[in-house]
Amino acid sequence: MNVIPAAVRTPAVMIDVDILDRNIQRMADNMQGRGLNLRPHVKTHKTLEIARKQLAAGAVGITVATIGEAEVFAADGVKDIFIAYPLWVEADHADRLRALAATSRLAVGVDSAEGATAMGHQLGSDAGSVEVLIEVDSGHHRSGVLPDETVDVARAAAAAGLKVAGVFTFPGHSYKPGMPTGAAGNENEALGQAAAALESASFEVRTISGGSTPTALLDGPTAATELRPGVYVFGDAQQLELERCAWDDIALTVAATVVSRHEARGGNVRRVVVDAGSKVLGSDRPDWATGYARLPEFPEARVTALSEHHATVVWPDSDELPALGTRLRVIPNHVCLTMNLVDEVSVVRDGAVVDTWAVAARGRNS
Repeated sequence: MNVIPAAVRTPAVMIDVDILDRNIQRMADNMQGRGLNLRPHVKTHKTLEIARKQLAAGAVGITVATIGEAEVFAADGVKDIFIAYPLWVEADHADRLRALAATSRLAVGVDSAEGATAMGHQLGSDAGSVEVLIEVDSGHHRSGVLPDETVDVARAAAAAGLKVAGVFTFPGHSYKPGMPTGAAGNENEALGQAAAALESASFEVRTISGGSTPTALLDGPTAATELRPGVYVFGDAQQLELERCAWDDIALTVAATVVSRHEARGGNVRRVVVDAGSKVLGSDRPDWATGYARLPEFPEARVTALSEHHATVVWPDSDELPALGTRLRVIPNHVCLTMNLVDEVSVVRDGAVVDTWAVAARGRNS
């Protein structure tokens, strides 16, 4: 999709539905071919229509980051939800978890004996209605216990009345150049060790959950029974620069208008400014990224600075500097942030807007 439909007012998020559908089906086919369950992380898109497409393509359920996200998708009829986060549960959280467990199979992450004990205490006699997966640190060094600490957490969870269902991890260190393959190996080793430790302690391990978009499609053995990629539905500039997707795999772009242009004079660089700043693109820029965003029609251009409503694009000498009013497509670095910054998205096909989708779980951060 190289055309921004006339009906789109910039800045605006556009989703090419044909590319979206292709990305969804490719991942579903890959998981099915490898005998793995697919449980996509819907915090990426926060959109009911896309979750429906993922489930229709064969996903066994969804992954969310918060209770609020779970509530939005459960209200739309999703019956199998994993909150992949080490929740600290207080009384109000427990009430909401009870309500979710009454309509959906519900699993929750935990990474400490204290967290498991608190969850069980707050849920009381309903503790058995919620499954828990022990989070394992496979090299990202964020949350999660080391594999040899898994049994202690599981025992605390079981003593609190919770159902221990297995283990999970997030190989977040895959989001660096040259790291996806190594991170996948770390994930496989950590999950295998943690699952074996639980089984040796007489726990039944039903779920071994891993995965990220950079690692999900890599060949090779895995200890996981299910994977939880999220960004794959859209792709973004990070995935491009990690070589985990191609330009033709990018389903989400931001339509923007050139509002300022400058040739290289007086020591200034050759540049344009577009009206899509950090309030629609997000402001993530890993230290290895070449900019804050990319332009699919101009691969050599780089977004070098963001303000709230400005994106500064250094323009290559090989291309004519766009005129004021020119409309350009921009690929965000981190697409998950972009979806949480807008209320709705324009769904496009063949250069025309064919639908509008609400970002139903936007802002549901707790």
